[in-house]
Amino acid sequence: MDNRFKDILHKVHSLIQAKNLSLAVAESCTGGLISHYLTSLPGASSFFEAGVVAYSAGTKITVLGVSPDTISQYGVVSEQTVREMAEKIRELAGTDISLSTSGNLGPDVLEGKEKGLIYIAVSKGEKTFARKIILKGSRTENREEASFIALKFLIDCIER
Repeated sequence: MDNRFKDILHKVHSLIQAKNLSLAVAESCTGGLISHYLTSLPGASSFFEAGVVAYSAGTKITVLGVSPDTISQYGVVSEQTVREMAEKIRELAGTDISLSTSGNLGPDVLEGKEKGLIYIAVSKGEKTFARKIILKGSRTENREEASFIALKFLIDCIER
């Protein structure tokens, strides 16, 4: 883990702890990397409640409770799906805030959506914030960069 990840993780930890928040994460394209990073620093147990890797559409529906209609209408790589993922994991885990990711890391087009298209969402109270990013790296680079951007987005949403 490089220093920019360490810096962002220290900021996430200190901010969540200072605000006495609890956090859950629902990951698809990042495959558990965000949860791994969050728990790599001591003290995560004071706020981190759950991390779910819901990689398939079926798991998004059966485990998280994402609407099958949302997935059939918009696809798994969509703002609508990632918003529901964030809202559902927050409800399931009973946390103050949650973070979710879904996207296409490549190498092929998925659902007609280009490689590197990633959606991130944060659910906080009654509000859900979403962000679309397009990354141009390799599959591994895109996974790491999406995780980094998602953690930065989490900080931005907590500070709102």
